[in-house]
Amino acid sequence: MSLSTADIDRLAHLARLGLGPDERTRLRPQLNDFFGIVEKMRAVDTSNIVPLAHPVEIMGDVALRLRDDIASEPNQREVNQRNAPALENGLFLVPRVIE
Repeated sequence: MSLSTADIDRLAHLARLGLGPDERTRLRPQLNDFFGIVEKMRAVDTSNIVPLAHPVEIMGDVALRLRDDIASEPNQREVNQRNAPALENGLFLVPRVIE
């Protein structure tokens, strides 16, 4: 795939870029190289490849180190809400912003 100057102008318009003629000339080979790499990647058959959930999986099974979901601090709701300007049923009341 080779981009023309019109293609680059269209891409620049879509990206809201103001490119001068010298910038278009300079970007054309770079964009063509980029799309060449994309075409090479698309040509590779990946139909039998299972996606990885984590890149380390390729080296072996990944065991996530998760801690047990146990509350480690006591409930201090009353202490934490002591300085609140307004409360109702144990919840903070805030002023209405949107009417």
